[in-house]
Amino acid sequence: MRSKTEAMTGLRRMLHDMLTAREGGESAPRLARTKGYVDGAMRELLDSGQATRQELLELVAAERARVSGPATAEIRSASV
Repeated sequence: MRSKTEAMTGLRRMLHDMLTAREGGESAPRLARTKGYVDGAMRELLDSGQATRQELLELVAAERARVSGPATAEIRSASV
């Protein structure tokens, strides 16, 4: 089993590839495949207990901001 640091680094790299492909207008089949890899990696981290849902959300938000720029508005959940 990979360490949490290695797993999170791998996920960050996959997220970057997926977001870059989306920004670049990549074909739907390639995007779907890339999203599947990201989804599987996130599920593995959650199921193994190596990462929490909040950690993954923060990782995705940070990588999205790195690729696409900062968010234009912050949306808060009504349950928070």
